[in-house]
Amino acid sequence: MSGTSKFIYSKDYSTYRFSDDHPFNQMRVELTYDLLGKMEALKESDLISPRYATEEELALFHSREYINAVKKASVGNLAEEEGLEFGIGTEDTPMFKGMHEAASLIVGSTLSAIDAVMEGKADHTLNLGGGLHHGFERKASGFCIYNDGAVGIKYLQKKYKQRVLYIDTDAHHGDGVQWAFYGDPDVCTLSIHETGRYLFPGTGNVNERGLKEGYGYSFNLPIDAFTEDESFLHVYETAFRKVMAYFDPDIIVSQNGADAHFYDPLTHLCSTMKIYERIPELTHELAHKYCNGKWVALGGGGYDIWRVVPRAWAQLWKIMNDQTPFKGELPDSWVREWEPKAPFPLPRTWHDPEGSYNKIPRKPEITEKNDKILQAAMQFINNQLHYN
Repeated sequence: MSGTSKFIYSKDYSTYRFSDDHPFNQMRVELTYDLLGKMEALKESDLISPRYATEEELALFHSREYINAVKKASVGNLAEEEGLEFGIGTEDTPMFKGMHEAASLIVGSTLSAIDAVMEGKADHTLNLGGGLHHGFERKASGFCIYNDGAVGIKYLQKKYKQRVLYIDTDAHHGDGVQWAFYGDPDVCTLSIHETGRYLFPGTGNVNERGLKEGYGYSFNLPIDAFTEDESFLHVYETAFRKVMAYFDPDIIVSQNGADAHFYDPLTHLCSTMKIYERIPELTHELAHKYCNGKWVALGGGGYDIWRVVPRAWAQLWKIMNDQTPFKGELPDSWVREWEPKAPFPLPRTWHDPEGSYNKIPRKPEITEKNDKILQAAMQFINNQLHYN
């Protein structure tokens, strides 16, 4: 099965910008959009223009006190001391003019993506502007002001009465979404990420399984630094299949950070473009097997905006839309247009050439450690199957 797909897009995503030298740069969405256009893989009829989230919608997850603080910061009226109480004005998440509106558009884009699926306009939708998974109820964190994934899942629950499987393949743990639903048996979270021993936010341990009624509905796969494609995909696919069979959701919401790549400047994983084909292939397959195709995909991290994110996210759309990945060379017109603006030469092919990074001498040890993490993470499901 394939299903219909819609692409949520606005040029105004670029207003979510902390500073010129901040690592979070929404130009990556524009680069992806242009790459898809030059590949003739994105039609006008595929596009949905997003709306802004209302304050009432933001308050499905965020506290009114926090929303008011963001609004004050947005017009330069939030004192530094008050801002720090809410995680605003830090090095990671500095204040900027118009931040409330910019962040509300990100959330509204995810709500637009959800409505399109739930109203039957599409089976799958993609909002590359979203995936801001570190935001908390009353605190900004890790480049994230409002948490569009958490608001979106609350919206799915309230308006559409859906049981939601949230899967997060960003190299950073999906902490904000996990904690938002840690006690909720109707939302299952699954995050594969680099171990928090070396990387922000330091959470996502295998023993974070949920609380009270939500126990057994939080799954974490903290893989080792320098993990390569084979181990990443084995852990990801094995866990995703088991969790889907165990939870049997109504809809999948996926966060698709593109920062597990070996080029990414903020993380320590060694994946190539191969994982960015397989991740959406499996999500598409399982959405149709368990959810009648219902799948909302979000963006996320990704800090090599030139060489990695456009290829990874274009591939996500291509596979979501027609299940056929891009192969061969990137369009010359795209390379010629953007390379003069880039700090280094752009790739010429969709896949990374063999030998693109130095050989990892600890590969067998890393693979063995990841296999043990997988076994520990899936132990709860295995026990349930055994006793039932």
